[in-house]
Amino acid sequence: MSTATALPRVAILDDYQKVAFTFADWSVLKGKVSIDVFTDTISDEDALVKRLEPYNIICAMRERTKFRASLLDRLPNLKFIATTGRKNAGIDVAHAKSKGIPVSGTDGGGNSTLEHIWALILSAARHIATEHAGVRGSRQLWQTTIPIGLQGKTLGLVGVGGLGKKTAQIAQVFGMKVIGWSPNLTPGRAEAAGVGFAKTKAELFQTSDIVSIHMVLSESTHHLITAEDLAHLKPTAIFINTSRGPLVDEDALVEVLSKKKIAAAGLDVFDLEPLPLDHPLRDVDNVTLSPHMGYVSDDNYKVFWSQTVENILAFLEGAPKRVIEA
Repeated sequence: MSTATALPRVAILDDYQKVAFTFADWSVLKGKVSIDVFTDTISDEDALVKRLEPYNIICAMRERTKFRASLLDRLPNLKFIATTGRKNAGIDVAHAKSKGIPVSGTDGGGNSTLEHIWALILSAARHIATEHAGVRGSRQLWQTTIPIGLQGKTLGLVGVGGLGKKTAQIAQVFGMKVIGWSPNLTPGRAEAAGVGFAKTKAELFQTSDIVSIHMVLSESTHHLITAEDLAHLKPTAIFINTSRGPLVDEDALVEVLSKKKIAAAGLDVFDLEPLPLDHPLRDVDNVTLSPHMGYVSDDNYKVFWSQTVENILAFLEGAPKRVIEA
C-alpha cells in the first residue's frame, strides 16, 4: 500500500463557494491526511453512504448534510466529525459518541446573523429586490413601490435570547416598539431584555408590524408557527425567518404570500435546502429570498475553517478539542 493511500481520508462537505482552502492554512495537515472537497449537497442516504463510506474524517458545514443515527451506522470507517459552529442539530452527537466518534465544533466570528436579519428586514420593508430588478431590467417606470417606514412600528420577536436582544436594540435605534413571545418567555425576562411582553403568540402576531423568528428547531418547536398564526398577521405585515425553515408551516406561508394576505417576507431558511428549483417560493413576488447565508461572512469563515484545521490536527494527535457533548 502506498503512503498516499495509507493516509487518513478527509471529506470536506458542502463547500458551495469553494472557499475552505481560502480561509485557512491547511498546510499543517500536509502529509498527514488526504483531502477531497465536495461542493454539492446530497440528501439521499444511500447516495451519501456511497460517497462517504471511504472517509475517516468528515468536515461538515453547519447542517447542510444531516448525520442521523442511520447514516452514522453505515459509515464503518468514520472516526471523527469536525463541524462548524458550537453545535449542530443536524448531527446525532449522542449516537456518534456511542460509536466512539467525537464531534468537534468551532467558535464564530462577528455579527453575521444579526446583520443578515436587518438586511432582510430593510430589503423587505423598502422593496430593494423589486426595485433593483426594475432598474437593472430597464423598467420604464422609475419607481413602483412605496417603502414601509419603521419608526413607530412594532417589531415582534418570537424568541428573545441573545440574538433576539441584539435585534431589539437595533429596532429601538430606528424608533420601533419591540415586543416578544416564546413558550418560555416570562414578563421578568422580557423586561430584562428591554422588550414588551406578549402574553400569547396570537397577541404578538396580531399587534406586530414585523415578526422575526429567533428560535431553536426541536421536536417541540417544529411548525411552531402555524397557518392560524400567520392568519393573525396584518395585511401590511412583514414576516422574517433567519432561524430554521421547519419552525414555520411553509405551505401556509406560501399561501399567505401568494394571496397577498401579508405585505412581504424575508426568508433565509427553508424546509429543504438548497431550495428546489421548482419550489413555489421562487415564483412569489413579495418575498425576498437568500440562500441560508445568515451565518456566512468572511469573519465567520476565517474562524470556522481555521479552527476546523486545528480540530483535525488535535484529533490526529489523539487529543480532540472543542468536543461537542450530547
